[in-house]
Amino acid sequence: MKTLYIECSMGAAGDMLMSALYELLEDKQGFLDTMNGLGLPGVRIEAHPGKTCGIAGTHMAVTVYGEEEREQGTDSRHGHYHEQDHEHSHHDEHDHHHEHGHHHEHGHHHHAAPGHIADLISHLELPEEVKIHARAVYDDIAAAEAKAHGCPVSDVHFHEVGALDAVADVTGVCYAMYLLGAEQIIVSPIHVGSGTVRCAHGVMPVPAPATANILEGVPVYGGSIRGELCTPTGAALLKHFADAFGPMPVMETRGVGIGIGTKTFEQANCVRVFLGDTAEKGNGEITELVCNIDDMTPEALAYACSRLLDHGALDVYTVAGTMKKGRPGHVLTVLCRPEDEGKLARHILDETTTNGLRAHRCGKYFLAPVTERVQTRWGEVRIKAAEGFGVSHAKPEFEDVADLARKNRVSYRSVFEEALQRRKRNREEE
Repeated sequence: MKTLYIECSMGAAGDMLMSALYELLEDKQGFLDTMNGLGLPGVRIEAHPGKTCGIAGTHMAVTVYGEEEREQGTDSRHGHYHEQDHEHSHHDEHDHHHEHGHHHEHGHHHHAAPGHIADLISHLELPEEVKIHARAVYDDIAAAEAKAHGCPVSDVHFHEVGALDAVADVTGVCYAMYLLGAEQIIVSPIHVGSGTVRCAHGVMPVPAPATANILEGVPVYGGSIRGELCTPTGAALLKHFADAFGPMPVMETRGVGIGIGTKTFEQANCVRVFLGDTAEKGNGEITELVCNIDDMTPEALAYACSRLLDHGALDVYTVAGTMKKGRPGHVLTVLCRPEDEGKLARHILDETTTNGLRAHRCGKYFLAPVTERVQTRWGEVRIKAAEGFGVSHAKPEFEDVADLARKNRVSYRSVFEEALQRRKRNREEE
């Protein structure tokens, strides 16, 4: 399985993630040409070689009207509460050390609302899938900022220069993810930094309130490094794309991308991204409930099986066996969702004569089911199909085939085979 592993031992920020993913792309210049041709007002993206603690990587310089706003986070790129009934009074002077630490000051006083940014993203010349991801990330950021400031999302405003800069980071990461096409994305626990950070609203704790809101439910840790390591944009991108959080899986790597931060720490200030292949693994869990029964009639046991299906079992079956003292009996197996284990166990005890049962939690491999429809000369037939792991199965629905065969006085096999042939023809034409 094509897997992307993102190592966040020094947190993450939008430009660092874009830089790391950029290093894994085959057509790096094509990526830059596309990003610079989007028509974002005044935005220019350039990839520069960088180093941190002797490790070479890439720093993605994003400039807006020739100005690089390296800070990312609590106040410069992201939302502040903008009182609708009062003139906005604070200047855009940023004394904070976001994006791994830089002092920055600018005189822009324009602001952009979340709706304006969503509209801007919607009109970019990018695949629709990329724009959907980008808008979702910005929605998460706006919601986190609104919660942090205790205001409606509509009252959150983004500083214009910082917003354009962050839009470039967000769309750049989403586009790079699209080009890489990983089937699975795993992210390490995120180092958020420690201490406090100064911004135009005052001194805030690390992680900043918006970042903390975004990272709810995500494994994070602090440590001895002082400063804001994970920014709101970085947090939102990681949470949006992560299929799971945890240690690096066993994988055969194809490449490593390194995104360099802009501040010097005692350890390498970078995000590393590993692209490689992991072994196919089970894509879910299932519970197996098993018991032995030797004192029920076949009719009573069959009724119990039907009742267990009514109660939500995924499958129920029996296997004949020989019990104690040579008595003939059956091994009853009930498959259910892990969350239904207790409920189904009680129903087994109620519907059968067993006094106990065994529960096994199992990993499972399954093909994703889909229902297709094909038109035969005799009428429509549903096709039950399943796909996954490079495998595809298909079988015409028995009731549909039998009904058409009966009504048209043709053989079951004639309808069955034509349904499969029609499905194959439809697929070839797609």
